[in-house]
Amino acid sequence: MRSELFSEARENDLPGMTLQNPRMLRVACDGEFYARQGSMVAYQGDIDFAYRGAGVGRFAKKMLTGEGLPLMRVSGKGDVFLARDAWEIHILDLEDDSITVNGQNVLAFDAGLDWDIHRVRGMGIFAGGLFNTVFTGRGRIAIACHGTPVLLDVDQPTYVDTKAAVAWSTSLKTSLRSTVKAGALIGRGSGEAFQLALEGQGFVLVQASEGEVRAAPSA
Repeated sequence: MRSELFSEARENDLPGMTLQNPRMLRVACDGEFYARQGSMVAYQGDIDFAYRGAGVGRFAKKMLTGEGLPLMRVSGKGDVFLARDAWEIHILDLEDDSITVNGQNVLAFDAGLDWDIHRVRGMGIFAGGLFNTVFTGRGRIAIACHGTPVLLDVDQPTYVDTKAAVAWSTSLKTSLRSTVKAGALIGRGSGEAFQLALEGQGFVLVQASEGEVRAAPSA
């Protein structure tokens, strides 16, 4: 049997956390890492999956916001494949520095990284994204973006829809900006005229969507 698919889709043999293709992550595991619950699509070898709590402080923040970061601990020796609804996947390398990531966009990260959920000043519960996840240290983070993202240099006041902001420099000053005016709801149809305001020197990664659309509860 022959097909170009067999060669194009063949598993790579790279170590650690790598892209199998633009929408699938492969992790050659020999130890442990953390991944978004429900993101595993396949695995080979002796691999164990366990629920990972956020810790008391982080759990309290998750309960307040609903945003959170649902994690599972992946351990053992083998190959693990992760995805999220065919979203684009990108890998970030931290080199003894830090980055802020929207919890909705986190797919996986190395166990050696420190992480915590931080509050974005001025962002009330009804604005969405009250807390986001700050990663610090040395290691890899895989993020999933709904659509191809754009990287904006922040060297002037910059405003991003709260659900489209994927990641940004932790050095930036953040706050909430409201543009509620009669007949003026801007953005991609969230029904909320709020933006994440960023000031300082750094960058922000913006996806081409507000992320997954959740169906309204039936009557």
